[in-house]
Amino acid sequence: MHEEFLHYLWVNKKLPFTQLQTHLNESLEINHFGQYLQNAGPDIFNAQISINQQKWAGNIEIHIKSSDWYAHNHENDSKYDNVILHVVWENDMPVFRKDNSEIPTLELKKYVALSDIHSYKALTTSKTWINCENEIASTDTFVWNNWLETLFINRLERKSALIDERLEATNYDWEAVFFEMLAKNFGLNTNGDSFLQLAQSIPYIIIRKESFEIEKLEALFFGKLNMLEEDLYDDYYLKLKSNWEFLKIKYHIQEEFGLEPQFFKLRPDNFPTIRLSQLVHLISTKQNLFSQIILANSYEELKQLLKSETSLYWKKHYTFSKCSKEKTKRLTSQFIDLLIVNTIIPIKFSFSKSQGQLNIEELIHLLETIPSEKNTIVSKFLAFDVKATNAFQSQSLLELKNEFCNKNKCLKCAVALQLLKN
Repeated sequence: MHEEFLHYLWVNKKLPFTQLQTHLNESLEINHFGQYLQNAGPDIFNAQISINQQKWAGNIEIHIKSSDWYAHNHENDSKYDNVILHVVWENDMPVFRKDNSEIPTLELKKYVALSDIHSYKALTTSKTWINCENEIASTDTFVWNNWLETLFINRLERKSALIDERLEATNYDWEAVFFEMLAKNFGLNTNGDSFLQLAQSIPYIIIRKESFEIEKLEALFFGKLNMLEEDLYDDYYLKLKSNWEFLKIKYHIQEEFGLEPQFFKLRPDNFPTIRLSQLVHLISTKQNLFSQIILANSYEELKQLLKSETSLYWKKHYTFSKCSKEKTKRLTSQFIDLLIVNTIIPIKFSFSKSQGQLNIEELIHLLETIPSEKNTIVSKFLAFDVKATNAFQSQSLLELKNEFCNKNKCLKCAVALQLLKN
């Protein structure tokens, strides 16, 4: 038995609440079930009950065993002083308040239907990938669509938390924070952290000043990431190195250690050299990019704004001094889609929220015009007849898998709740 299941029973009123008795055989009526806030302190706040027709108002704590009260040291925590009912699966010992009065206890195992227990165990028994893999495709369309929207909003809220944190750190410099998020996502999973550290380690006013000269900006980024430390005889490399030495002195920039990006297991087009050059080209050729991004409302507008390629040197190179076949290395449509999904949408959400004008419907509509992401999670859902046809659906599925399925939060999932109800 899990405590989460007992919370589910209480919140969803899965008990014969007109026939209840306390452990002392007193009649118990639930007049108001209270609020399940999941904060520190009792599980249920502001409930109202009647015991032998005496009305009580206060909080309710839920445990597997009544002895858990002492195991969790609630007797020493003032937040539990106002508990009017102890709801447990098994009443294995009496529990007392600080004034030595006994807390009324409701033992649930006397009242729970076996069918509810069997349904819960069947649902939460681990399967090959997710617990509801055999039933998820049968979810009611209305429930499913509402749940996808909730998942998407949850995902936006989590992503915007980092943006909010960085806004506070930069005195609400939206352009600087936008650049940080852009840099992080140019680095993808492998180099995202080092690219983010790069963006955070250089005051954005410096980047803005040098953004009119691609070579200066490349020197600044490559130098800061410790990528100009070798003795190479390559004209462009030496030029960047010279510029880096000049910029360090000009702006009193400290050298960093531990920021060097990785090449291991990356496809050449994802090498940090290529992605950095494309990032430099983007912010050098698209002045006031943040303002344009905020004003853009369509997928086509955003794609045009995010088009970028490398500088001339990197058309014939993937790494310094090693020449390769000439190729114009533009951002692919798939990469631009990733930038829109992982950078632009969260930034737009955070900005609209800061203006007091939440634009959820607008963002959902925008994502519905973008092709679905292609990854192992989306492919695996498809194997269970759950299809993502656009980026809104694929983003929601990623949230479902990572934040609910992987963490066994079935009883907080609309799919599982409907399955249990059925």
